[in-house]
Amino acid sequence: MIRVLIAGLGNMGQSHALAYHRDPRFEIVGLVNRTARTLPPELGAYPFYEDYAAALAATRPDLVCVATYSDSHADYAVAAMQAGAHVFVEKPLATTVEDAERVAAAALHYDRKVVVGYILRHHPSWQRLIAEARALGGPYVFRLNLNQQSAGPTWEVHKALMQTTPPIVDCGVHYVDVMLQITDAAPVEVRGMGLRLSDEIAPDMYNYGHFQVLFSDGSLGWYEAGWGPMMSDTAFFVKDVVSPKGAVSIRMPESARSDDIDTHTKTSTLRIHRAGQGSEDLSMADEPGHQELCEREQDYVARAILENTDLTRHLQDAVRSLAICLAADESVRSGQAVRL
Repeated sequence: MIRVLIAGLGNMGQSHALAYHRDPRFEIVGLVNRTARTLPPELGAYPFYEDYAAALAATRPDLVCVATYSDSHADYAVAAMQAGAHVFVEKPLATTVEDAERVAAAALHYDRKVVVGYILRHHPSWQRLIAEARALGGPYVFRLNLNQQSAGPTWEVHKALMQTTPPIVDCGVHYVDVMLQITDAAPVEVRGMGLRLSDEIAPDMYNYGHFQVLFSDGSLGWYEAGWGPMMSDTAFFVKDVVSPKGAVSIRMPESARSDDIDTHTKTSTLRIHRAGQGSEDLSMADEPGHQELCEREQDYVARAILENTDLTRHLQDAVRSLAICLAADESVRSGQAVRL
């Protein structure tokens, strides 16, 4: 039985907590949130703490799930490992490259497992996309975006996230991680642009951005992300990987909406195009929804702990994807390309 403490009870934290609740390999020993909040009935009986350090000391968990805001991820993860626990930490791993490297160093020093919440790694359709793209061979063009037309409570969540992290970092790490799984080449340069489209966010923050990343094998990637009530619901979901031998693309139905959380992970149809040979459409109608993907993530965490899985490449990719997105943010703010 893996004793787990969950820190942060927002949308993702609650989803992960439900995954632990439903998996007999886990025992929830505590829930941590800075303020009390309404929880699903299944979670109502677990011990509740408002202080993370106190909860860590009182519960002595085998695993800590860190689903707090990004600026506390590194400190919470390192504290958990110092207390003897493995870590599942939501993306991004940290808000600086130095802090991400500090987490990776702690995992090595304390011999603890650290799994980062890249939910697309556990999605069968995205796994197929990555496999098909690798089979085509590079160099690659990556065209990926995720614009979210948000209003009401969702816009409030986005504004809270933007107190520390712009969309191209918060969401971008997912899709740069996909790029890194397809090309094994090192990133060499990042160029970013961004724009503040709302007076409701800090003057030094922007809620729309895009960047380009160049790789040592000649591959190039483009990523775009925007949040807010002003965002268009047209072309909000572009997922293409192009190579000299063809392309692999995710195609969504016309009914897809940018404000639906499942839209961000569902794929509907995977189109495989081979140059000179035509195209093939693969239906993804039976793919998992958001909660099932969270359950698959935690299944991976359990197996990593119980089977002593080597997570070296996993953590290296997490640090590298964050470094690329933070370089994009630096480029947005400086107006200059950033060499890696």
